[in-house]
Amino acid sequence: MEKNYKFNTFDNDKNIDITLYQYGWEQCLPMHSYGPARRNHYLFHYVFSGKGFLSSNDSSDVTKQYKLEANQGFLICPDQVNTYFADEHIPWEYAWVEFDGVKALEFMELAGLGFDQPIYRIKKREYAETIKEEIMHIVDNPFNSSINQIGHLYLFFDGLIRGSATRRTLPSGNLKDSYVKEAISFIEKNYSYPITVEDIAAFCNLNRNYLGKLFKESTNQTLQHFLMYYRMNRAAELLKFSDMTINEIGKMCGYQNQLHFSRAFKTIFNLSPNHWREKNKPL
Repeated sequence: MEKNYKFNTFDNDKNIDITLYQYGWEQCLPMHSYGPARRNHYLFHYVFSGKGFLSSNDSSDVTKQYKLEANQGFLICPDQVNTYFADEHIPWEYAWVEFDGVKALEFMELAGLGFDQPIYRIKKREYAETIKEEIMHIVDNPFNSSINQIGHLYLFFDGLIRGSATRRTLPSGNLKDSYVKEAISFIEKNYSYPITVEDIAAFCNLNRNYLGKLFKESTNQTLQHFLMYYRMNRAAELLKFSDMTINEIGKMCGYQNQLHFSRAFKTIFNLSPNHWREKNKPL
């Protein structure tokens, strides 16, 4: 029997702006379903053929059902409860990408998608083939470099945004965005020191809670999680490409206590620093 699905995970989590978590393709059987489930990241499905249904809650916690067909798609946001299933007579074929990052929310808003607007519709049909080609390039080439995969993810988003029937133009250069960029820049330059969220807020000359609210709205991450996420990705680079000890790497990434560093690393990568280093040794 011919295999009717493809699935892979992405093993490089160092891209701050946008990164992949898993991706795949499936020709579903009639009434094949998934859920109810809740995701930690954004998950987007693009329908190539057939029909199916999405059941998803909105920001008011009202559950809505949507019918989808070829050249449409659906977005599932982090913490959104959903179920989706194939049509009984004409089951859908789709591909998907799970992703996140600082730019994820902005890209979805540009495509006119969000927690309360999960359905993607094509306005410019010439982009349908581009969208399909780019998402399938990711799916069909799991052993390509992370740069190649992320490059095609950007091209996929570009096609998605340009072809969207609900494409939006977001205001640029507003004050809130500048605060978020300022906070990220401070983290990039000072992550190796034992800085805290309070230090970041003080640098931006803002109340901690207010800056945290702006950061969460802009990136869909808390400032504390982003700081840890950034540090652990820098730590992963040192683990892979240096001979420094775990304690030395922890201190290089702002942790004076090796136990605290190891706990934080395991929170992000689900492995201890030693096990991660063993698993990711350069060939």
